[in-house]
Amino acid sequence: MEIKINKEIRNYTESMFFGLSMRQFFFAVIGVGVAVAAYFALRPVLETETLSWVCMLAAAPFVAMGFITYNGMTAEQFAWVWFKSVFLEPRKVKFECDTFYHEITGAQAANKSSKKEKREAR
Repeated sequence: MEIKINKEIRNYTESMFFGLSMRQFFFAVIGVGVAVAAYFALRPVLETETLSWVCMLAAAPFVAMGFITYNGMTAEQFAWVWFKSVFLEPRKVKFECDTFYHEITGAQAANKSSKKEKREAR
């Protein structure tokens, strides 16, 4: 008897519906709902072939969110991290050290440079 175990135990997902995890199934249902809504909203305006492509393109991002993981993050976690890094956190980070050692060595370097300047001025 052989029991299969994932190499990385954290990657284990339990399949709930049709071989999909609950998260994947949830986003697939949302994708189907978006496709149906796009179909009924655009049926009077577009031809059948164009309408089918629009429905697929409208549903694709929602379905993909159920399957995509990046660096161990789900799609919505990644979207939140991206939003924070682009809009909420500053882009230019200025390094200012506040340690006692830096104050001492910085003061010594400033003293040496000011003494050099005084010597050169004479």
